[in-house]
Amino acid sequence: MTPQQKTGLHPRNRHQAPYDFDALCQRTPALTPFVFTNEHGTRTLDFADPAAVKTLNRALLALHYGIAHWDLPPGYLCPPIPGRVDYLHRAADLLAESAGCVPTGKQVRVLDVGVGANCIYPLLGAREYGWRFVGSDIDPVSVKAATLLATSNGLGNQITCRHQGNPKHVFRGILGPKEHFALTLCNPPFHASLAEASKGTERKLRNLGNGQAVAGAPVLNFGGQKAELWCEGGEAAFLAAMIEQSKEFASQCLWFSSLVSKKENLPAARKALVRVGAREVRVLEMAQGNKVSRILAWSFLDDGQRKTWWTAQGR
Repeated sequence: MTPQQKTGLHPRNRHQAPYDFDALCQRTPALTPFVFTNEHGTRTLDFADPAAVKTLNRALLALHYGIAHWDLPPGYLCPPIPGRVDYLHRAADLLAESAGCVPTGKQVRVLDVGVGANCIYPLLGAREYGWRFVGSDIDPVSVKAATLLATSNGLGNQITCRHQGNPKHVFRGILGPKEHFALTLCNPPFHASLAEASKGTERKLRNLGNGQAVAGAPVLNFGGQKAELWCEGGEAAFLAAMIEQSKEFASQCLWFSSLVSKKENLPAARKALVRVGAREVRVLEMAQGNKVSRILAWSFLDDGQRKTWWTAQGR
């Protein structure tokens, strides 16, 4: 399956069809030099080339979401737009269960744990649903870059970025005592070490058919910085910490959630959620081509409390 085929995406996802390179290049002419016709007669680009992928993202955001200004500091994570916006659509459906319809507007507050320099979830969520975001990150460069992206696209009143000064804390130091969020979301560090992250990036490049990149290219420039890629204990440890710490803010958030890339991490996460007293747990499957991931979502509120949440928040 090629990178252009995006089967399994949410019905509201704008990226069901192959990329319209004519429209993308017209909106962002800088993409034109990266586009070519392959041996199958299909227009495409080299998805193993960081410059090409970043320019594609810039074009997608401009054409489909009205994000006119988007860039990254050198070496920071360049996210896949179709998959990221799919998370938001599926989370919106989860919120709709208790709201009665997909909730929109600034009264819906969302916390993005690990916003990253790309600020991708807040930008997409603000444009697709009009939600208001707080993005947190332990990396000051990411906080500064994400803040600049929000303000330069006229979203400074919808997106606020906060520095998490203690890397051991997920929510403490970010959520104020009287703040409430309809949703928290997170794309946790996937790997447990720098070496593992490097190998993972090399596998990605091999799968994209670029052997030269594996041999000598700066692979981490394609994949992201330390906090974006790996943490001690990897995804499993990060999930465990997030679940344990979410208990302290049980009444302040309607739904907590996180991407889970490794299916084998789910059983331990489910057990941890039982221990902390989560009242409702959901696993939402996501698929983009051959890649399958999932959203783990949990709430400390029962069904009745989740339905009255919106009234309490002034909806």
